[in-house]
Amino acid sequence: MIKYNLICKSCNNNFDSWFSSSDEYEKIVKINLLNCNLCNSTDVEKSLMAPNLKNTKKMFSQQKISKQKKIKKIITNYQKFIKNNFNYVGDNFGYEARSIHYNIKESSKGIYGNASKKEIQDLNDEGIKTEIIPWFPENEN
Repeated sequence: MIKYNLICKSCNNNFDSWFSSSDEYEKIVKINLLNCNLCNSTDVEKSLMAPNLKNTKKMFSQQKISKQKKIKKIITNYQKFIKNNFNYVGDNFGYEARSIHYNIKESSKGIYGNASKKEIQDLNDEGIKTEIIPWFPENEN
């Protein structure tokens, strides 16, 4: 379906009409079946009209925000799981991870905490598997 803005050359009446296609519009005009709804004149033409386009930039922005919210919710749920099932060791993560790995300390739970990139690299080099997890501060949850 296509919508045209039409104008009557006889009475200057502006009106809209729907057609199944642009070819259908041309056929109707050619056999004089298109007429003005006010004066019944067949002297009707298409007038200029702006195309009806979707604002893809706005749609993309909304989709991006929706995805970000979804990801943040997943990370937040993951954080809750970690807090409930692991021991927080704060800035002593490197020391605690080594203590558990080398059996100096026994731990029934896994640990989580803070470590620099260098500390994480050093732990991985020693064969102590660590993971970096994105973390939102509590006031953002």
